[in-house]
Amino acid sequence: MNRINKFAATFVLLALISSLAFSTAADKNSANGRGTVKADDLKEWLGYLASDELEGRNTFSEGLGIAAAYIAGQLKSWGVKPGGTNGSYYQRVAVLGVKSDNQSTLTVEVNGESRTFKNKEGINFPANVGGKRTFTADQIEFIGYGINAPNTSYNDFAGKDLRGKVAVWMSQTGPKAMTGSARRVLFGRSREAITQGAIASIGVQGNFPGGGQAPQNAQANPDAPDFTIAEKLDKPVPPAVSVNDEFYEFLLSAADVKYADLKDKAAKGEPLPSFTLKNVKFTFNLDADYRIVRTQYTRNVVGIIEGTDAKLKDTYVAFGAHYDHVGYSEAEIKQTEKGARLARGQGRITEGAGADRIWNGADDDGSGTVGILGVAKAFATTAKPKRSVIFVWHSGEEKGLWGSRYYVDFPTVPVEKIVAQVNIDMIGRNRDNKSEETSTVYCVGSDRISTQFHNLTVDANKALSKPLNLNYEFNDPADPEQIYYRSDHYSYAAKGVPIIFLTTGLHPDYHANTDAPEKIEYEKMANIAQYAYEIGRMVANNDKAPMRDNKGPRVGKGSSGKL
Repeated sequence: MNRINKFAATFVLLALISSLAFSTAADKNSANGRGTVKADDLKEWLGYLASDELEGRNTFSEGLGIAAAYIAGQLKSWGVKPGGTNGSYYQRVAVLGVKSDNQSTLTVEVNGESRTFKNKEGINFPANVGGKRTFTADQIEFIGYGINAPNTSYNDFAGKDLRGKVAVWMSQTGPKAMTGSARRVLFGRSREAITQGAIASIGVQGNFPGGGQAPQNAQANPDAPDFTIAEKLDKPVPPAVSVNDEFYEFLLSAADVKYADLKDKAAKGEPLPSFTLKNVKFTFNLDADYRIVRTQYTRNVVGIIEGTDAKLKDTYVAFGAHYDHVGYSEAEIKQTEKGARLARGQGRITEGAGADRIWNGADDDGSGTVGILGVAKAFATTAKPKRSVIFVWHSGEEKGLWGSRYYVDFPTVPVEKIVAQVNIDMIGRNRDNKSEETSTVYCVGSDRISTQFHNLTVDANKALSKPLNLNYEFNDPADPEQIYYRSDHYSYAAKGVPIIFLTTGLHPDYHANTDAPEKIEYEKMANIAQYAYEIGRMVANNDKAPMRDNKGPRVGKGSSGKL
């Protein structure tokens, strides 16, 4: 071999090695951008956001405004595009206090005989019935107690397709098979029926707390709001109506099963049948006049990273967390036998910390806030995915999911273009401070709208260098915490978007004035944020969006793996 050929061969070999090295580095960078999510970054950001300087980040407070500016500044430094309104990182959220003059009626026709029930005369409509409209329904399903609790072997919805139908249920006390804290599921039955596709829900009076279905405000103050909302007032709202014995008597007057028999079984907690009501028609006349008596403003923070695929970049994977907390106490500090103590607090006052007036909210939800910051940095500074990625830090979650409810009604990108949403709330601790929870994250909602999405979340965990213990206990509809409905993911799920909610559960400092940054497990938090990143990366690089089969909750305590 001559000298020239040796030089050429050496050059080709070096070029090949360099090419392989670059390819390997690029592949590693593309696949493992999650490694950019580092505990040290999260600790630095949380140390500021959960400091006393921000005064607990209460909605409408100066501290929350400072937090919003801090988040926006980080996004700008990484080149994340503004995703709010008017080219900014902010979306102003209008929170409205509303008085309701509700004249709604429900006309029931049974075998050709009709009766009209007026609001507050034998039946009660919620204060917010949405926009004025009239609609009829002749597909009426009696669903027993109306309980969906598959992991306690009680599910009145099993085998039922409620889409386009009216769900009717009864009994304040529920079946005797439901005991202890599981009975909290009784208060979410109307919501569950509507989540299952029912166009209206009818249930017994006195059993509607917890799901926004309480009777109208009875306060004497004529300017006191009947409800507070951060959504469209005129959008269609499936009515959740509570009724009395007279209504049930007439409704079931032509049924094969008599109301007296059902009522007797319900009183004894015995199983109730499910059946279709024949020759029955409902006409709902939803007619409420609203008067806005209070307007307040807060802000969501929004950033976007554009995808690289020409066909897919107009679709989005969404990440969310709420950056608000509950603020600080203005109360007097009194001297007690146990030392100085606030006269009242914004939440629980931990023994030994009685004079600490700031609820810092390090875990709730400072941990989710900085976790999503870490995910945003990872996507911004490494290989970009095919689909676009949108990040929303929601305001007012602690008050009633205000920021997320506003966002999905007034989105800065079309909601129908959001293929999945990953929500993080409280990922910085171990549940009940148990050391055995070090690798555990609780996953909620992943199976309810899309089986494919749930399975992808399982695969994403396997891709981690340190896979987590995925626990589905809180996904059980009968779980007393009812977490599926309690954070911002639910606003997206209500629009049909596949979601997963990641949390590490409650602990003694939950909503206490001792939820502080020094108590956070930063390595664990980083690992969970990396998991969130990996879920988003896999969805964003998949040519097909997760198919929405809407099969509802199937994984719960003791579940693992794919469906």
